Amino acid sequence: MGVAGLAVVPVLGGAAGVSAAEGASPSPAVRLEYHGAQNLALEAGDDLWFSLEGMSPGWDKVKVTSPALQEPITLTPLKKGSTQSVQVDAEGSEHRIRSGLRPGTYPVTATSHGRIVAKATLKVAAENSAQIDRFVIGPRDAVPGSGTPASLRPGGDVRVVLTDLRAAPGENSLTVTSRIFQGPVTIKTNSPDDPGCKCDDSGTVYAGHTRLRGDVPNGRYTVTVVSHHGQQTTTQHVTIAGRPVDDGSPSWAVTGGIAAAVLALAFGGALTVRRRRSRRAEPSA
Repeated sequence: MGVAGLAVVPVLGGAAGVSAAEGASPSPAVRLEYHGAQNLALEAGDDLWFSLEGMSPGWDKVKVTSPALQEPITLTPLKKGSTQSVQVDAEGSEHRIRSGLRPGTYPVTATSHGRIVAKATLKVAAENSAQIDRFVIGPRDAVPGSGTPASLRPGGDVRVVLTDLRAAPGENSLTVTSRIFQGPVTIKTNSPDDPGCKCDDSGTVYAGHTRLRGDVPNGRYTVTVVSHHGQQTTTQHVTIAGRPVDDGSPSWAVTGGIAAAVLALAFGGALTVRRRRSRRAEPSA
């Protein structure tokens, strides 16, 4: 059974050819899935939900275990005779990833009366890591889109917006630096420069404005912001082109249109995130 408002992430079951323990075989018809908060990668300490589909009618209980889980999770039929499951939420139960867990990929096993019905893998991200949904820089007098404009003119007034789906607690401002700015730029939560875009829902929005240097040569430049109390660095690339703004004309280039691609961390592109004190690991084989 799906969970309302949650992203469903399928994991490997018997049909995917994951080897089972000797003497027991997962059913190829059974599908095991885990569910996490929408648009967020699972990390240590997060709540999660499991579900099964394809169980034989008459099954009564399945236990889901993993080294990554705080405790085993029990699944029962959605209703009598159902092939789908519902998670048992007993009082005091801990349906979450263990706190302090190292990032990586962990095995998951679903067992019914001592028989393995499905095996899976669970990918866990680094704890307390940022999840940047967008990092955009554009003309202050224009509504910022999902991507930065194709180019900006020297001396133009710009607005900087960053959205973090996992903002660090108590971090209400960030500092943005680049050669194209006259000095460090502070972006804050609850800023008048926040565009109030629905695309930023569920995220913490930092925004601010500044003026680009008028003497910056045309070219491609890096813009950097450090967040999560110094633990994470995010970079963006901006193109400067055209004559300096000195006559009140629009501060952005007319040609080139808007750069395609939402600058989400998951899709790479021009946006890069690097942890200074990295706890991120590649998934295990």
